[in-house]
Amino acid sequence: MAAVVTPLLLLTALSLCIWIYLVFFHAGFWHADVELGDQPPRRLETWPAVAVLVPARDEAEVVAGSIASLLAQTYPGDHRVILIDDHSSDGTAEIAKAEAAARGMTDRLTAIAARDLPPGWSGKLWALNEGLRELERAPNPAAYIWLTDADIAHGPEVLTQLVAKAEGDGRDLVSVMVQLHCGSFWERFLIPPFVYFFQKLYPFPAVADRKRRTAAAAGGCILVRREALLAVGGFAAMRDALIDDCTLAASVKRRQGGAAKGIWLGLTRDSRSIRPYKGLGEIWDMVARCAYTQLHHSPWLLLGTLAGMCLTYLVPPLGLLAALAQGELAAGFLALAAWALMTASALPTYRRYGLADWRALALPLVAVFYNAMTLTSALRYWRGEGGRWKGRHQASLEQDVGPG
Repeated sequence: MAAVVTPLLLLTALSLCIWIYLVFFHAGFWHADVELGDQPPRRLETWPAVAVLVPARDEAEVVAGSIASLLAQTYPGDHRVILIDDHSSDGTAEIAKAEAAARGMTDRLTAIAARDLPPGWSGKLWALNEGLRELERAPNPAAYIWLTDADIAHGPEVLTQLVAKAEGDGRDLVSVMVQLHCGSFWERFLIPPFVYFFQKLYPFPAVADRKRRTAAAAGGCILVRREALLAVGGFAAMRDALIDDCTLAASVKRRQGGAAKGIWLGLTRDSRSIRPYKGLGEIWDMVARCAYTQLHHSPWLLLGTLAGMCLTYLVPPLGLLAALAQGELAAGFLALAAWALMTASALPTYRRYGLADWRALALPLVAVFYNAMTLTSALRYWRGEGGRWKGRHQASLEQDVGPG
C-alpha cells in the first residue's frame, strides 16, 4: 500500500530540505570561523596613513572608552582620529577631547561639529561626510579611512590587523563584526541569534569571493581605501541609506575597472561593543530600524520573509509535536532532523559568546521575536516613523512616493 502524503509530511520535508541546503550548500556560513585575528598581522615595509572617522551623537556614556582605544592603537604608520559631533546635547565632544588631553595625545584627535542635517541625508552618513570633508582639506589625505562607532572599543592591534589584511589580500574594504554586548537576559537571548542571522543573510566566504555579488559590511568597524570610497561617489552617493554599511560594501565590491580589489568581512573578539542594551526595547528598536528597509519596503517580500521564517524555524518543533500527537512517525523524524540541523548550525555562534549549547534549542522561539520585530519595522514605516533612531525618523512611505 502506498504511503499517504499528508500536509504535515510535506511541510516537515520542505523544512528539512531548507536546512540541508543551509548547512551543506550555503557557503558554510554557520561555522563562524572567518576571523580577522586568526593569524599574526603581516608586516609591511611601508604602512599607509589612516584617518579614523567617528560619528557621535549623544555618546557621553561610552565615548571616552572608544576614543581611548583608538588613541592606544599600536599601528606602525600615521593615524589620526576625527570625531564628528552630530549635534550632541550631553558634551560628547568635550569628553572625547578631555580623554585625549589626559593621555597627552591632543594632536591625534580632531573634534568637529557637523553642520545642520540637510534633507535627504541620514544622520550618520551626513556626519561621516562632514568628516570626509575635513579630511580632504589636509595637504596629504590618508590612504585608508577607518569608520568606527563611538560605542566600540578596539584592541591595540586591530588597526594593524585591518591594514595588513587590506594590503596583504589586496582588498578595497575590510570589515569585522565586533563582539556585541551580551550580558543581560535579553542580550543572551537575542544577540547571538542576531549575529547568526547576519551570517546567514551574508555568508562571509561569499562576501570575500570576488566572483559572487554578495556584499556586506558591519558598520562598527570598516576600513576602506580612500580611493575606492571616492570612486563610488563617497558618502553623498548613499546619503539616504539606512543600511549604510552594506550599501557601502556593495558599491565598493561592484565598482568597475581594473583598480577594483574586492572586499572582506569577518569576525573578531578584539573589538567589542561597550554599550549594553537596556532591555528588550533597545534591541527591538535596533532591528526594527532597518528590517523593512532590508526588504526594500515591499509588502510581498515582507509576507515571503515572515512565511519563510515560519517554515524554516517554526515547522521543525511544531511539526514534531503535531507528528507525535497524530502518530505520523515519518513527519516526526523529518521535523526532528530539521531541528537538529538548525540547532547544530547555531552552536558555533553561541559558543563565541560563551553560552551553553542548550540555548541553541530556543532558536525557533527567537525567530518569533525577530518576525515580530520585522513586522514592527513595516508598521513604523507605514506610519511615517521608519528608521527611528535618537529622535530622528529617516524612512517613511511619504519619502518613497513623494507628495501627492
